[in-house]
Amino acid sequence: MKEATFMLFGIKSGLQSLLEWLKAYGSLGLFGISLIDSAGIPLPGGPDTVMIVLSANTPALMPLYALSATAGSAIGCTLLYLVARRGGVAALNRLRPEKRTRIENLLGRYDLIAVMVPAVLPPPFPFKPFVLCAGVFRLKTWRFITAIFIGRALRFLIEGWLAIRFGEDAGRIIRQHGWKVFIAVAVAVAAVLTVRFFRVRSRRLEELSLDSVSAQRKPLAPR
Repeated sequence: MKEATFMLFGIKSGLQSLLEWLKAYGSLGLFGISLIDSAGIPLPGGPDTVMIVLSANTPALMPLYALSATAGSAIGCTLLYLVARRGGVAALNRLRPEKRTRIENLLGRYDLIAVMVPAVLPPPFPFKPFVLCAGVFRLKTWRFITAIFIGRALRFLIEGWLAIRFGEDAGRIIRQHGWKVFIAVAVAVAAVLTVRFFRVRSRRLEELSLDSVSAQRKPLAPR
């Protein structure tokens, strides 16, 4: 029992040292942390904590940190997805049958959305089962990668925005309010993007209409 405890402590200490070493390399280190964590080797605090700390310390580089974390996470999740796809149903042995059935139904009904939405939600939401099920039930690879990239990008951008606004207290806010904060910010971002989209579209339609009227009023050249 003591040997197992010491071994567990040693592994945890080693992973913490690895995280601290990678963190010193900024965006490149964050890429590595996200890749390792998403591939199934959980690092203490994970990429979320590092994303918040780096963004709070250097706000101007927040978009770069978000991109690095997103790319690393997308690659790590894809590796896990490919392992599950190759391993088949055996990869889901540790999942309760009712949970597996529920996720399978979500993938069947909502496809890409069933992966993208959980990818946005912060820990401790259990995202790994969705990755494994996506591989086992053969969600198309390009759709899986698209869902992961969009979901993770939104998640890390939200964390970065919170870090710039609240500093390292952003981590405490996320722990206390979790998915509520992410959903609220995601809805706000979606609303802003939707308004901007319709404004640009309306402006373009007005310009096309004016061009059309101008063309109709233009006098014909004499023969």
